[in-house]
Amino acid sequence: MISDDVILSEAIRLVQDGVSVTFPVNGRSMLPFIVGGRDSVILEKPRELKIGDIVLAKADTGHFVIHRIESMDKSSLTLMGDGNLAGREHCSKSDVFAQVTWVVLPGGKRRSLGTFRFRLAAKIWYILLPLRRYLLWIYRKV
Repeated sequence: MISDDVILSEAIRLVQDGVSVTFPVNGRSMLPFIVGGRDSVILEKPRELKIGDIVLAKADTGHFVIHRIESMDKSSLTLMGDGNLAGREHCSKSDVFAQVTWVVLPGGKRRSLGTFRFRLAAKIWYILLPLRRYLLWIYRKV
């Protein structure tokens, strides 16, 4: 069996070569926008990064994450998963290996992350951070 690290390294290599890669996601850190174990994401070579973009990065903890950019300065980023209540990661801009441009739902339907509607929903979700614990509990029950 091929390890996750080998698969991730190959995906990063392909993205750096300009190939779009569809990558399955696990975990709950990007709920409700990306559902681990169900959805996949399309990774592309990073363009001009902005607050609100979702990226694949190597955090300062040494782990790879697919999380949203919460803040940035000239050389570093603060990342936070949409499903996280408080945890944040930090990385340098050079540790961003891919940008997530689409979510692929079961059945192959794609949802663009760059639309006005999606970006607005993400901003509202961020504003609701103090209520996330309750909203995520409701989401998981429904």
